Amino acid sequence: MRLYTKQGDNGLTDLIGGRVRKSHPRIEACGTIDELNAVLGLVRSMLDDKQLASEIEKVQKDLFVLGSEIATAKGLSPPLKLSTARLKALERQIDEFQLEAPLPRFFVLPNGSLAASLVHFARTVCRRAERCVVALSERERVRPLVIRYLNRLSDWLFALALLINKRAGIPETTWQGRRKRKGIPNK
Repeated sequence: MRLYTKQGDNGLTDLIGGRVRKSHPRIEACGTIDELNAVLGLVRSMLDDKQLASEIEKVQKDLFVLGSEIATAKGLSPPLKLSTARLKALERQIDEFQLEAPLPRFFVLPNGSLAASLVHFARTVCRRAERCVVALSERERVRPLVIRYLNRLSDWLFALALLINKRAGIPETTWQGRRKRKGIPNK
């Protein structure tokens, strides 16, 4: 079997149960979720922390399930559906991450270790994926859990970046705006 089929040469692509233009919001959402998964793969390949790498792998698998839901043509039932249990698992982990690496009082500039910086990049891709799925939901039905998961995942990624920096001994750089806060120097 060859990798290339030439089926998409006319600007159409397959969904589970149909074909659409490659410019369709459903395809934009799938592509952005795929991009997020690729960035997470890059992060995973950099981590020495096997436990965190394992948690990222679980999220990558979630994104395949989520992609399956989004890639299913309108009116059909997807072969796989994301579970509420996975959303709850993310919430529990966010709480655990914050016990070790609490939220700073001010905005955090995305930086620190290379792995944490890439996690911040993944977070921005996740936010874009969420916007794409919301845009799709304005045209076609999308399970609300899909949007909630992506929203929570961006929070999880933020908490993960803080945790990676904390474990690496790298302090966060915060941004406080133009006003100096009483007793807190600008960095």
